[in-house]
Amino acid sequence: MWAADTVSQAGTAVTLLALPLLAVGTLNATPLQAGLLVACEYLAFLLVGLPAGAWVDRSRHRRVMVAGDLARAVLLASVPVTALLDALTLAQLYAVAFGLSLCAVFSDVAAQSVLPRLVDGERLMEANTRLEATRSLVQAAGPGLGGVLLAVVAAPVALAFDACSRLASALLLARVRPTPAPPAPGQGAGEGVRAGIGAGLRFVFRHPLLRAVTLASAVSNFCGTVGAAVLMVLLAGELGLSPLWCGLVFTAEAVGGLLGGLLTARLADRFGTGRTMCASVLLSGLAWLAAVPAFRDDWRFAVAVALQGLGWAAFMPFKIGAVTLRQRLCPPGMLGRVTATVRFVVWGAMPLGALAGGLLGEWFGARTALWTGAGAELLAVLPLLPLWASRPDRAGQDAVPAGR
Repeated sequence: MWAADTVSQAGTAVTLLALPLLAVGTLNATPLQAGLLVACEYLAFLLVGLPAGAWVDRSRHRRVMVAGDLARAVLLASVPVTALLDALTLAQLYAVAFGLSLCAVFSDVAAQSVLPRLVDGERLMEANTRLEATRSLVQAAGPGLGGVLLAVVAAPVALAFDACSRLASALLLARVRPTPAPPAPGQGAGEGVRAGIGAGLRFVFRHPLLRAVTLASAVSNFCGTVGAAVLMVLLAGELGLSPLWCGLVFTAEAVGGLLGGLLTARLADRFGTGRTMCASVLLSGLAWLAAVPAFRDDWRFAVAVALQGLGWAAFMPFKIGAVTLRQRLCPPGMLGRVTATVRFVVWGAMPLGALAGGLLGEWFGARTALWTGAGAELLAVLPLLPLWASRPDRAGQDAVPAGR
């Protein structure tokens, strides 16, 4: 599973750069159109995120993950084919982006449900840290290599690389053999999808720690996507930067994420899980806010890149801590429904943020949208303040261990 995730992330890192460049550079997308493309990349979490969890809990997780990779390979391969026929349109890119998000809804929920059945609870923090560190390491090289690749070949051809990575991932996932999940209380054979959705919603929003982390993640994702929706418009459109320089921004983010992931367990041990997560959100927001005025086509661009990387380094303890917290607090047989509920709220906020970012970019400019998103992201720390005061790592040590 670790190898499959690494391979697929390598392809995703290329698509992260190629898809918006294809829209902005080749099809001349406006800020609003670019924002709609980003919205489509997360729209399925809002539309089918809740029933996905109830359905995944009833399914063979490995089959869901393999089918998701195969479907994504077909979707990605369609882009170079239509480009070769000179028939590529923004409408197709929207459809591909939505299809990728639809696959991700089911595959990601299944993957997070499988992980606790591959490693024991004492090593979940270590397992999540390794996955995030590997993803960051791959993504550190991916956008840079993607920029080089895009300098040599057209963006549609670069998407074929991601299609091949999905096929390789499917082959690796076919070898995963998780232990069977024990049935969760209330999940009998006759439980319907609606009952499963209700169970997931109740578990998340009645638990004070999960509720706080979920709301903070939703605010962060909404505001962060406001800026992400127009970032490529600013870099490739207004500043006229090459794919190589655009890729450097994403490389810095991945390097920062790698460093932050490696420090997560030590920070949690030293300061406690609750305080580490609060500080993580606050410091990352400040770094991203400081990066906005530095995005220029001169030496200040290096400062912006460094601040982007610093922001992701600071944010990673919150990201890893939130996933580990959910996996530890949730019964294994309910993890699919709980994960889907969290992702419905957290990732469902992203298409709304992308749409808001596209509208702000269309009306007031891409830089204003970046300012707005980065500044508002600081509000994400507010739901987490009870974690700082209550010290969940001490008050509920069995539920929220501070370290490995």
